[in-house]
Amino acid sequence: MPLLEVIHMSHNFGGLQAVSDYNLQLDPGQITGLIGPNGAGKTTIFNLMTGIYRPVEGEVRLNGNDVVGKRTNQIAALGIGRTFQEMRLWRHMTVLDHVKMARYSKLSYGLFGAFMDSPKRHKEESESTELAMDYMELFGVDQYAHQLVVNLPYGAQRRVEMARALATEPKVLLLDEPAVGMTPEELMDMIQVVRRAHERFNLAIFLIEHRLRVVRELCQHVQALVFGQVLVEGTPNDVQNHPKVIEAYIGEQEIDF
Repeated sequence: MPLLEVIHMSHNFGGLQAVSDYNLQLDPGQITGLIGPNGAGKTTIFNLMTGIYRPVEGEVRLNGNDVVGKRTNQIAALGIGRTFQEMRLWRHMTVLDHVKMARYSKLSYGLFGAFMDSPKRHKEESESTELAMDYMELFGVDQYAHQLVVNLPYGAQRRVEMARALATEPKVLLLDEPAVGMTPEELMDMIQVVRRAHERFNLAIFLIEHRLRVVRELCQHVQALVFGQVLVEGTPNDVQNHPKVIEAYIGEQEIDF
């Protein structure tokens, strides 16, 4: 049984067919990429998988259990974490607070424990801080722990968002254009930290990316999406020079992966 399985998923916005008969299988430790031109429906697929939208048809199964109809926080608690194409960070919060916030669903001391300042609260908060620092170290942002996130370089802010997503302890991590807007140096740093996270936690990763170098470096399997439908899928080499992908994606004779 795949860890994550999307079965015949379709969605429309009014008369616009945004996603049509989409299918995906993701095994533990697998990294799959989703490429395609702007407006192809890539982020819509992420939103359907994480409960932001509810598909008109189809199933999204995590460990064999359909999560369609569950709230976004419930899906995150079950084990699907994600980042966003446009970063959703809070200007007034420190890096440490961002990552700790992702762990609140794991705390059990409750409202009474919070008001009474119970020993259980102190223990769990201390453990949460320790784990948050561990995730920040993994993504190379631990030195910024007590700084406001808005004061960080852009690439570091992206890594904070990934550390926050990982702090929910996902089984599957969805990365929506993690390299967007990065310099070449920031891009290479991002590839390395994703590799480290993947190796350490044996994560299944599903990523959307326009920077095809990221796809080549990280992905074992790639889907090319056009107008909400998978046009071609296979290894990066399979997809790289497929005539249909060339025509739909850039209209040239070769895609430079």
